[in-house]
Amino acid sequence: MVKVKSQFVCQECGAVYGKWVGQCSNCSGWNTLVEQVATNEEKELKSALAKGQVSGKKLDYVKISTITPSDAKARLVTEFGELNIVLGGGILMGSVSLFVGQPGMGKSTILMQICAFVAEAGHRVLYISGEESAGQVKLRAVRLGAKSDNLNFAASTSANDIAKTIEEGGFDLVIVDSIQTLSMNEISSAPGTVSQVTNSGNLIIRAAKSTDTAVIIVGHVTKEGTLAGPKVLEHLVDVVLNFEGDRYGGFKTIRAVKNRFGATNEVAIFEMKEGGLVEVQNPSAALLAERTNTDGSVILATLEGNRPLLVEIQALATTSNYGYPKRTASGFDINRLNLLISVLERRTRLKLSDKDVFLNVVGGVKLNDAAADLAVCMALASAVAGRKLGEEYVVFGEVGLGGEIRSAFRADQRIAEARKLGFLHAIAPRTIRDDFVVPVKDLRETLIKYVK
Repeated sequence: MVKVKSQFVCQECGAVYGKWVGQCSNCSGWNTLVEQVATNEEKELKSALAKGQVSGKKLDYVKISTITPSDAKARLVTEFGELNIVLGGGILMGSVSLFVGQPGMGKSTILMQICAFVAEAGHRVLYISGEESAGQVKLRAVRLGAKSDNLNFAASTSANDIAKTIEEGGFDLVIVDSIQTLSMNEISSAPGTVSQVTNSGNLIIRAAKSTDTAVIIVGHVTKEGTLAGPKVLEHLVDVVLNFEGDRYGGFKTIRAVKNRFGATNEVAIFEMKEGGLVEVQNPSAALLAERTNTDGSVILATLEGNRPLLVEIQALATTSNYGYPKRTASGFDINRLNLLISVLERRTRLKLSDKDVFLNVVGGVKLNDAAADLAVCMALASAVAGRKLGEEYVVFGEVGLGGEIRSAFRADQRIAEARKLGFLHAIAPRTIRDDFVVPVKDLRETLIKYVK
């Protein structure tokens, strides 16, 4: 009997190994190797290259000045104005978007809401599910009020069948949920592997481009929050949307990580209600509605994309009962928190080495703003000293390793949002010229003067 040879293929980068290893040496991913039956790929590749050299033909080319811009194509507008902005004005016909998010975040909910609205506008929509039955999808549709005759459903895990349906169905919008469940008949590996995800995605993209059909593909994520499967999938599609937030409450955000038809610095903010996801028109007011001014509480003027947002930073410091103090952060990078604690101890002589430190960004918001540094430092100092910051202040500014306060991006928008919500002053870098700003130079001077 001929022994079947096997190989181990990394599901992140496609690297091939003769035996299983814990970490891929090519992309540094852990536990990403999956055993597959080895094929004679080298001979097949040489044969394909030899045939390709003689089978090609000269391309028909035109002057670029005669090409009609793709933006002139029609766009499918959703019911969410902020999401339309994130997409660059709506869902472009012929585009393929990848929609990624944690399980339980509400991906299927918002996609059904988009389908219902587009179908009600008179467009033909097809929702394809490889994970749920028709009965399960029907229950969600009833809950969200999706009842248009233009909204159709199919259950399939065959990429071949889905591509053929897109080519011949005459649909304006197709939802595929999800790419990790699909497989091609011609490939023997299991669904979710590098070869299946890449080739299934390619097949669907070709069908969408040839028929000018807008397609949204749902993608799974790893436990680290990155897209599961090969990185090449992100390069193949036109738009990559990340759905982030707390699955159990708080605000949820949709931002474009990649967008060939618009900007990538826009963000849409949502909140889950009984009838589905709804846009939050004034998130700053909602986040501050239940705030109580205590020690360890500071209001930060931050940015979510291009949108200014006021959020509350809460800090708590308690004496540690163990030799190694605990550091915990929710909504803020733990490595950045440790760095700021070191700056506080070195530049202001604030003693934190014997304190357990807990930091929380209220509302489930995740901060990626360097200008949050000053607010975090002031919240920590306030918690340790047991003193409050005045209610009339908002705070923003980056903190350097020398304790200096550095400038912040788009300070004018932050100040305008603070003024709108009734704050009187902003503790901010001295480089900003505005009567609203109380300029500060370094961290030590700021804490002495304003944490009372």
